[in-house]
Amino acid sequence: MKQEVVETIRKTLELLNRQWGLDSIPDIDIEIPKNEAMGDIATTVAMGLTKILKKPPRKIAEEIVDAIKTNIIPPLPVAMLRSNGSPAPFLKGGEGGFDIFESIEIAGPGFINFRFRKEFFHQELKKLLTKEHSSLRTDTGKGMKVQVEFVSANPTGPLHVGHGRGAAVGNALCNILKAAGFEVQKEFYINDAGLQVKLLGKSVWARYLQLLGDDIPFPEDGYKGDYVESIAKEIINKKGEEYRNKSFEECGGFFTTYAYKMMLANIAKDLKDFGITFDKWQSEKELYEKGHVQNALQNLRQKELLYEKDGAMWFNSTGFGDDKDRVVIKQDGEYTYFASDIAYHKDKLDRGFDTIIDIWGADHHGYIPRIRSALAAFGLPKEKFKVILIQMVALLRRGVPVQMSKRSGEFVTLREVVDEVGADITKFIFLTRRADSHLEFDIEVAKEQSSENPVFYVQYAFARISSIFRQAEERKGQGDDEDKRQCLALLTEDEELLLIKKLLQYPMVFEGSAISCEPHRITYYLQELAGMFHSYYNKHRVISDDAGLTDARLCLCKAVQIVLKEGLNMLGVSAPERM
Repeated sequence: MKQEVVETIRKTLELLNRQWGLDSIPDIDIEIPKNEAMGDIATTVAMGLTKILKKPPRKIAEEIVDAIKTNIIPPLPVAMLRSNGSPAPFLKGGEGGFDIFESIEIAGPGFINFRFRKEFFHQELKKLLTKEHSSLRTDTGKGMKVQVEFVSANPTGPLHVGHGRGAAVGNALCNILKAAGFEVQKEFYINDAGLQVKLLGKSVWARYLQLLGDDIPFPEDGYKGDYVESIAKEIINKKGEEYRNKSFEECGGFFTTYAYKMMLANIAKDLKDFGITFDKWQSEKELYEKGHVQNALQNLRQKELLYEKDGAMWFNSTGFGDDKDRVVIKQDGEYTYFASDIAYHKDKLDRGFDTIIDIWGADHHGYIPRIRSALAAFGLPKEKFKVILIQMVALLRRGVPVQMSKRSGEFVTLREVVDEVGADITKFIFLTRRADSHLEFDIEVAKEQSSENPVFYVQYAFARISSIFRQAEERKGQGDDEDKRQCLALLTEDEELLLIKKLLQYPMVFEGSAISCEPHRITYYLQELAGMFHSYYNKHRVISDDAGLTDARLCLCKAVQIVLKEGLNMLGVSAPERM
């Protein structure tokens, strides 16, 4: 639908521009009206031309609509014909043999609202059934390289539900971007060189000695979860008392490396069981070992963007929009976390990505300007760097907050939730709100098979259609082949036309989701589509004594199933045929 309207307006503006004399045709914004009474598709192009043409937007809209209506009726101007001489599809006598628009109206200050004829809906539904998934995607990316870094949890404990929400958002976004024609790399950044990892090692070392019977105090700020004891027990099983009489300074390297690698392996397994894998695991420690941190700072020093003050080395980040300059090397000679972050993001640039997307917890909001300042210092335009902030998840049971986990020591783990409600349900619910909005996750509601459970509602629509097809298997001639698609004109009920229109809106929703980096748009859409289908199914019989109508409705069901599966695939959620 969008393509037809954009083409209509573009060609009309080209005709009108003979009078207007614009240097170029402006971008044509298309949207789906929230109010059904306002038509199927709307554009604000007239309002965008107001300053250029110095006319009221409604007057411009009237000129555009008059030009469209004038050129819908033959004889056709040569300028409105295709290169082969045939009419453009939005004109009378086009490919469909009909005017595709039922009406074109002006509303408010200058909105132009288009309403399509039912014949157009039938024609487009046939295309969807023929091309299936390929008709639902737009080549927005055109091969541009995008790197999406997400989760990147410190390997000092198990993943919590906040990490899980970030994982669901990141994975869905990567699926969407790939389908939209981008070349995508999924990356996990391992913070394995800082004080937190060393503290994990010290916590395991202390627990190791305590399990061996030594009276040694546990680090006051150490990690207290059950997993620390599990790691210590494993070391005892493998190494016995080998490190019992050694100080942490003597054996801390072993305990730190062993502990964080074990935690990282657990994180990778939790993510894999959650249906998420990464193309690259980038070690912070490796950035130091390969000299990337030192080289990045040297590069800034050559640009005269580093200076010494109070015995520390500072980066002139205020010169690139940050609120204050940042320390990169402390007075004791230790590098700051920011120093390795500078090197890491420079490394991303050096790998040739056109766009860098970081997905962080909402508590990292203040970190955005400092990373942006570093990238600007290396010459990356600010629009090439995007950060998606993930708000925390409030876990409930029938509205009551869930208690803390003993295993984690501080929080409920992702593993606990997935084991109880399943990966599909968990992912889908994580994607039912904007990433930067708070989310309440009621575990008991998530386990219900009812309309209150959003993922069940959507998956059940797909499974219900599969059941319809099984019921129709014995019916002679049923199917969705070319002959049966000729019956689509029998789909004339209001609910059928609304369903078709909803199906044809999916490419716009998909494209908007890719451009805005907002996977929840597809989740919203799927819930609405599933609701419309369930309502239709409850009101109209799909299989009846009318063979032609049955074929037409089976085709409509098939189209709904195609779109549901496409959307669920984007979210990383399965489409079961039985439930």
